[in-house]
Amino acid sequence: MIAPFHLRAGDRVPVQQSSTTCGSASLTVARMLVNPAFARWIRLGLEFEAKDEDAPDGRSVEERFAAHEQVVARRTNALVGAGGRIQLPWPRALGTPPWGAVGELEYGAAVPWADYDMTLFRFGGQGSLEKAYAELQRRVRTGRPALLYIGNAWLPRHVVLVMPASRGQELDVYEPSVGRVVDLPRRSFVDRRLRMAGWDVPWGAVWDDATDETLD
Repeated sequence: MIAPFHLRAGDRVPVQQSSTTCGSASLTVARMLVNPAFARWIRLGLEFEAKDEDAPDGRSVEERFAAHEQVVARRTNALVGAGGRIQLPWPRALGTPPWGAVGELEYGAAVPWADYDMTLFRFGGQGSLEKAYAELQRRVRTGRPALLYIGNAWLPRHVVLVMPASRGQELDVYEPSVGRVVDLPRRSFVDRRLRMAGWDVPWGAVWDDATDETLD
């Protein structure tokens, strides 16, 4: 039996390999968290039962991570996405579209029995962001990470991976621009002062939709 892969605040993970692959890097780490055999391949180069082109060649952790990141980017942005789903194609220069991320989490990352959805909360006030953070805390759990889109007042510009808190009551994120797991404090989220890769404003999330409740 392969031991599960876990991350805690302060842990180091490979950084994103280009300025537009923060989403692809986050989705690669998501798969590591839900698929121990895949995580072992990234970390140690040991073979696992891959599908499609999911295990490209690479002699080091960084090379394997970078190669898979490109596999993910092709799937999330193409007309035919993960699992053969037809989706709106998106220029790779503009990063990872949320609909592509949904397909990748449900099929590419193979989150068991997952049903992911997109939620936008950029245009609400602080009360809306309080609810959004509470929803992240409720929906994100072991085996159910989420993507968080952040940016400035006008556009989402960066993607991080949200994980359960490894200490305290708040959340952790994999920050692909620095390759490290860091805290996601509630106060910083609600005040729009995230300071991640130079961006502050929470825009929306791609999270597990295994609930009947929605944001107001």
